[in-house]
Amino acid sequence: MSASKEAICASTEKDLEKPALGCFATRYFVTFMLFLGMANAYVMRTNMSVAIVAMVNHTAIKTGEEEYDDECGDRDIPIDDSQDGEFPWSSALQGYILSSFFYGYVITQIPFGILAKKYGSLRFLGYGMLINSVFAFLVPVAARGGGVWGLCAVRFIQGLGEGPIVPCTHAMLAKWIPPNERSRMGAAVYAGAQFGTIISMPLSGLLAEYGFDGGWPSIFYVFGVVGTIWSIAFLIFVYEEPSAHPTIDEREKKYINDALWGTDVVKSPPIPFKAIMKSLPFYAILFAHMGHNYGYETLMTELPTYMKQVLRFSLKSNGLLSSLPYLAMWLFSMFISVIADWMISSKRFSHTATRKLINSIGQYGPGIALIAASYTGCDRALTLAILTIGVGLNGGIYSGFKINHLDLTPRFAGFLMAITNCSANLAGLLAPIAAGNLISDHSKMMGQWQIVFFIAAFVYIICGTFYNIFGSGERQYWDNPEDDEQKPALQTSSTTPQRLGNGNSAPQAISSS
Repeated sequence: MSASKEAICASTEKDLEKPALGCFATRYFVTFMLFLGMANAYVMRTNMSVAIVAMVNHTAIKTGEEEYDDECGDRDIPIDDSQDGEFPWSSALQGYILSSFFYGYVITQIPFGILAKKYGSLRFLGYGMLINSVFAFLVPVAARGGGVWGLCAVRFIQGLGEGPIVPCTHAMLAKWIPPNERSRMGAAVYAGAQFGTIISMPLSGLLAEYGFDGGWPSIFYVFGVVGTIWSIAFLIFVYEEPSAHPTIDEREKKYINDALWGTDVVKSPPIPFKAIMKSLPFYAILFAHMGHNYGYETLMTELPTYMKQVLRFSLKSNGLLSSLPYLAMWLFSMFISVIADWMISSKRFSHTATRKLINSIGQYGPGIALIAASYTGCDRALTLAILTIGVGLNGGIYSGFKINHLDLTPRFAGFLMAITNCSANLAGLLAPIAAGNLISDHSKMMGQWQIVFFIAAFVYIICGTFYNIFGSGERQYWDNPEDDEQKPALQTSSTTPQRLGNGNSAPQAISSS
């Protein structure tokens, strides 16, 4: 009887350690909602680049500055000029409008990373995206009533509202996703960026041509409604952490908390600023993130222009073809994330080796592709194929450096992401500026584009190499080691973490994985 009772208890404890509810687990629903939030964020970020083409009166501002490359002899693909819009904005003014969003976005990264650590992430994320979505309705009003600066002010506020999306998403992933699921869950969430881009580019083009209220305003009305619905649903149905969720299965709650924190109670320490600033693995992520954003923004902002000016694709096909690389990136990021989690869970590779191998694919791949594409000349199909493959391989970064913050420090992952994402977006802002200054002599346009591609490739490869030398997948000593040593986790305990006054569960001992 005693042996039978012990076997039953052991079986029960073993079952409690397993993930509960399969595909209907609460953490998967949270992941799905974060994916939709990331998609909405990137829709709001990119829709202006499509809308502004329909907003501007190109005939009124045409001064010979928009030229096409004459080095390619064949002209079999006609140039389809855009229909003129309402506003005679010069290229310089368009640049101010397009960048105004990112100034608001960048300055809120670190403040929200600190606030999310202290007060929780959910409300900052939900209400921030709600502000972003509501102000989308004001874009047409601001453009028509306030001109360039009124529009810039609204886009700046939208950027402020979207500021919490990345650091707060990272902080929530740290509370909801066990270590052996980080690669695929993190990739699933951040792949929302590509999904949003894929949706935004062609749909914005259709709305600009066939939408109501003059076409382009419908872009902001439609996506504003979608963003508002998501924000309200997120605030109602998603919770800060498993311990705060009223209906989560107890087995899943225990599985997540045991995997992340252990079961003994320790107090969450303040952010160790000095230790983080001295950490080489942190700088490895920082430089990898900055290198990725520079190369990615080079492609995102300049690829449509390159396809129009050099490859001579029509504007109608340009929108669809420009989204192909990001579709490839989305699909590859999903595939490689499963491989990354298998590498870790199978014990064949350490967290460090996995992150470095997958990240090498994500940064060396597009670097090599950009170099190759600069030598393809006028071969449109080959150039597009190489760029699609290169951007597709870039999807490896989501299971590489992008999720690596959670490996180093689950407790402070949101703050680390705030720092690296802020710095990376500043680096990304340099990409279109550098490209614009380089592409000035239209008689040598192909050679100048080659320089643009070479610089982006160089940045990708150098930053990826720095990550490979100094990166780590191990939990760092400054992630509250003193409390962990004083109160080691009692893995046989079935109690759940206690609640702190700020609504966050008290962190527990974390395994070095």
